[in-house]
Amino acid sequence: MHLVLLTGRSGSGKSTALHQLEDSGFYCVDNLPAGLLPDLVSQSTKDEYSGYQGLAVCIDVRNSRQGLERLTRALNDLESLSSCDVVYLDASDEVLTQRFSETRRRHPLSNKEISLHEAIQLEASLLEALRLRSNLIIDTSNLTIYELREAINTRLLDHTSGTLSLLIESFGFKRGVPTDADLVFDARLLPNPHWSTELRALTGKDQAVVDFLRDHKDVGDFIASITAFLTQWLPLYERSQRTYVTVAIGCTGGQHRSVFVAEEVFSAVRAIYGQTQIRHRELRAMVAE
Repeated sequence: MHLVLLTGRSGSGKSTALHQLEDSGFYCVDNLPAGLLPDLVSQSTKDEYSGYQGLAVCIDVRNSRQGLERLTRALNDLESLSSCDVVYLDASDEVLTQRFSETRRRHPLSNKEISLHEAIQLEASLLEALRLRSNLIIDTSNLTIYELREAINTRLLDHTSGTLSLLIESFGFKRGVPTDADLVFDARLLPNPHWSTELRALTGKDQAVVDFLRDHKDVGDFIASITAFLTQWLPLYERSQRTYVTVAIGCTGGQHRSVFVAEEVFSAVRAIYGQTQIRHRELRAMVAE
């Protein structure tokens, strides 16, 4: 049975992700004591669970520190029992603080002695071992609830076991590097359409910007270099049993250069890796605003 271990920082959207898995036919358990997970996995192999798509369990800092440490050590045994994905949801400190302030919910680690900011930092430290062990990290800082549900579908549920799932993502450095990026390429060295008044309001998907960037040889060389790098080294990710890889391509604002480069790389790479998605982080933010 397919096991999804869902973890991450409080306020990052774990409940939304778990609900999406439940809606997709998974048997879901929230806040399971970490010590009970091996028994639950063993039970899930029985016929009474055969009608489910898989088992999804959310374990986070509501468990004890000792329980989280035992869970990290036990993951090798769990992966030998079933197909296992460890999914870590996260968001920036600023976004997590805003979400708790808006909902007025108490962080599970905050109290009279520990402020919200300190609790968010402490939680990151307690979950670091699980974060390093995860094979899929989803940064929800700029995702709506619906976009997070879509990300669970496209990156996790639509993924064919044993193949590499690749995400090409454009972003703007002024909003920070995506926390879930495995590889980051900096397109700020390329000619910037922003300085043209005719192109400033457009994006890297508009034909006028495409024509502008294609007129510069350096842009084509940059795209060819990224494509060649990925073509050469992604097979090693597969051989090391990496299931999910996120390639982030950034420019200053995430509107022109990074969008165009990401689209070109996506077109080239998806011919090799069928399970390739593309996402433009700042364009989505522009639409939301």
